Amino acid sequence: MKNLLKFPLLFLTAILLFGCSSSDSEEDCMKTITIPQYYMVNNQSYSYNISQEVSCDTPEPTEPKLIAPPELEGFAHEVLKFEFTPDTGNNTSRLQFEIKLTNPNDYAVSGVPVLTVEVDGLRTKSSFSNNASVPCYEIAANSSCTLTYDQEESRDVVIIESYELIDVEYYVTNED
Repeated sequence: MKNLLKFPLLFLTAILLFGCSSSDSEEDCMKTITIPQYYMVNNQSYSYNISQEVSCDTPEPTEPKLIAPPELEGFAHEVLKFEFTPDTGNNTSRLQFEIKLTNPNDYAVSGVPVLTVEVDGLRTKSSFSNNASVPCYEIAANSSCTLTYDQEESRDVVIIESYELIDVEYYVTNED
């Protein structure tokens, strides 16, 4: 009688163990999702979405995630010209600069150059690209771009006595 009870119990256990396993195709199912991300520089937001391969049962992300600004790997810069004139004689101040931005990588990038400047003793980070004649939003693979800026501002708006360049970074928005 004991042997008779053991056989159905063993059979039932085997069915539960092997009959409920999922097929290989379901286990191997993968998909690529886009993860929305963004970062902020001086109250300006920049998107930086990444793609990632995940299992098919992973839900699609809906809310963008705030991240630290991703810097261009191996980025280099050379200041060709940086000149600030506090008073041009026309009741304006003038800021002019040319900065060579170099992408040493074998892929093109899209992004934004960000300058750390000290204005009358106050240090701040800003992208001057919106008003630049050459904004360098893209740099080709193994190439350079010269960020070119030349703007005058009325001294009626603000009187600035000193303008010093501290650092230059390149934050990536897309890698090709």
